[in-house]
Amino acid sequence: MPAPKFTLRLPSKPLSGIYIANSVSQDALTQGGGRFPATRWSVVAAARSQNPDERARALETLFAAYWKPVYKYVRLRWNRPPEDAQDLTQGFFIELLERNLLARFDPRKSRLRTYLRLCVDSFAANTEKAAGRQKRGGNATHVPLDFEAAEGELNSTAMGPAAIPSPDSLEEFFEKEWIRSLFALAVEDLRTLCVEREREKTFHLFEAYDLDGSDDVSYEQLSREYGIPVTDVTNALAWARREFRRIALERLQEICASEEEFQREARSVFGWDVK
Repeated sequence: MPAPKFTLRLPSKPLSGIYIANSVSQDALTQGGGRFPATRWSVVAAARSQNPDERARALETLFAAYWKPVYKYVRLRWNRPPEDAQDLTQGFFIELLERNLLARFDPRKSRLRTYLRLCVDSFAANTEKAAGRQKRGGNATHVPLDFEAAEGELNSTAMGPAAIPSPDSLEEFFEKEWIRSLFALAVEDLRTLCVEREREKTFHLFEAYDLDGSDDVSYEQLSREYGIPVTDVTNALAWARREFRRIALERLQEICASEEEFQREARSVFGWDVK
């Protein structure tokens, strides 16, 4: 019997108010058993390293997971126009490493995403106070990011500026965007893995059944469309879900500072404990 469908709606379509944290079923992602992921050096440890390559990797990892949530949060919370929000977003991550702000993070007191959001607020407030400040540029490192795509997502999101009346809802917005970003990265990692292993058809099946969110798609329909047995559809989707789960948890653990924080975040994102 086919596994229950879970809706992601992440790779190429704007999120329509249904976030993966509320829609991924444990049954759909826990096939295969085993503990995921293996221990990896977290971004916090890398940022504290004396090795410049490790610190650069930390910035890269933080950018990948957080730049969209930070950019959208700055646009809404601080009412910055796109150009200023872009500059502030890149400047924030550069300052994060230049001032070694991650060294002050204590995972026993808060989540990394909460700490970073508060750091964003502080950074944005300070830049507002610095009247006549020189705009960041010159020797500052600017990482090329697809701000146009982020702006498009922001304009089409179900939670527009008029629907965000309180700071509390903005905090919730930031957290949901962080989850969205995390899982979008995992989807792209899965796509790359499928290409490398010549399993593009598997990704297309996963995309059609689990990502697009249409209730009309069935295993039988995919079987007819791709000219393969239903059992092949079942096996392909089971493999894709296992790999997606592994990749998503690896991404999550890398941006957590401790095993305890990782377990808390896994419960928050997935709604269940990581075994």
